[in-house]
Amino acid sequence: MLKVLVSGGPVMIPIALCAFAATVIIVERLLFYATIRKGQRDLLPRIRASIDKGHYEEAGAICDTVEGPVSRLMKTGIAYRDYTETAIKEAVMNEANREIPRLERYLSTLGTVANISTLLGLLGTVTGNIQAFGVLGNMGTMGNPAVLAGAISEALVTTAAGLVVSIPAVIFYNYFIAEVNRMVTEMESSVSDLVLLLVAGRKKHEVQA
Repeated sequence: MLKVLVSGGPVMIPIALCAFAATVIIVERLLFYATIRKGQRDLLPRIRASIDKGHYEEAGAICDTVEGPVSRLMKTGIAYRDYTETAIKEAVMNEANREIPRLERYLSTLGTVANISTLLGLLGTVTGNIQAFGVLGNMGTMGNPAVLAGAISEALVTTAAGLVVSIPAVIFYNYFIAEVNRMVTEMESSVSDLVLLLVAGRKKHEVQA
């Protein structure tokens, strides 16, 4: 296998770097999104139970136990609970604007790696074909078949390597984009539920007072 990769020529070096970068990003994002999903499954019900009892400090403490965008948005909303509904929404949306870049971190890099890998494979194909035609031009029909085969091998290996890196990168890029969109939708839904909960809880305690 190593001999085959080496036969791809110098273009294999940037392709290998792209493969390394894509692998690191994919693993990091998978772990990141898995951590978020795990921590936020039962977050809103726990916070709702605390707010219903008027225990806002307890609700804020619950947010601190979970690492993720939804928990930070909810903590912001709880901190602004004494403000108007519009002010709460604005504060939470400002926090959401800071959270979304965290969700999208490295995704543009992954998309770039996917595109560059394909182009590098094409570049290797072109350089390999140039070398092959150079062999034919210099040696004619009686040229050394081994040299010609080496040039053609370089063209084919780099094409295959570029696609091997690019295809998984594109698949995971699209998956991560869909995951981010799902999380943003979940954040919007959770924020709406929280604002309604805070407003209702405030009115409830005002009546009781």
